[in-house]
Amino acid sequence: QARLVESGGGLVQAGDSLSLSCVASGFTFRQWNMGWYHQAPGKERDAVAWINANGNAEYAESVKGRFKITRNNTNNTWFLHIDNINPEDTGTYFCVRTAHMQAAATIWGQRSQVTVSL
Repeated sequence: QARLVESGGGLVQAGDSLSLSCVASGFTFRQWNMGWYHQAPGKERDAVAWINANGNAEYAESVKGRFKITRNNTNNTWFLHIDNINPEDTGTYFCVRTAHMQAAATIWGQRSQVTVSL
């Protein structure tokens, strides 16, 4: 059974950096595209980053330049690094598996809560 387990998150100050990680199990990780979603308080979930099996990344326009997605196929892990974090980055983050880049998620991790204080 496919499973995604997140770690990271918490309370950070505006301007800091933050990294989230996710570990996959139950499927051949290196063959799949992976990604991250963000859900701000009171808003819908938005996809923010994708990475394909070869490590090529794509980003939502709103996060380009500050978010970086990477993966480690040896450890079945991928990461989301956020630079210069700001209060708009507050919310819940989900790691996901997708069939294609910029496609909807097919498997979701549990959530990681990030709160950015001024």
